Amino acid sequence: MRITNPKDFWAGTLYIFFGTGAVLIARSYPFGSATRMGPGYFPTILGVILALLGLLSLFRAFRSDGDPLGSIAWRPLLAITGGTALFGFLLPHAGLPLALFVLIFLSAAISENFKFGWRPALALMLLIAFCVIVFVKLLGVPLPLVGTWFAGLV
Repeated sequence: MRITNPKDFWAGTLYIFFGTGAVLIARSYPFGSATRMGPGYFPTILGVILALLGLLSLFRAFRSDGDPLGSIAWRPLLAITGGTALFGFLLPHAGLPLALFVLIFLSAAISENFKFGWRPALALMLLIAFCVIVFVKLLGVPLPLVGTWFAGLV
């Protein structure tokens, strides 16, 4: 058998890897039932679905023609990964609004079409306000609005 669609092959491989990993990790949690779900129920079901989609994608990789893999876009990959890591670092130290600002701004700035004007700035502020209202106020997620760096100022 010859791989005729490398994109589907590698996507399917990743799906199977992550789906199987989720199922293996979730084995240590109580499963429960559909009416009384335990902490292992959702990751197990989601992992199985992901692995099945991976198998479907692998099947397609041998049956359909596809484009070869292109080169890896390192700049966006590193910027998104770095932005997420920076968000995780900034959240307890700077607070949710500033951490969101850095994450969103860095993620947008890697675009070739990025231009910072009053409309993107307004959209950025509205998105931050929306996240703070929904996650902290409405859902009660314990995220710090002011981090340890600024705790003495408030």
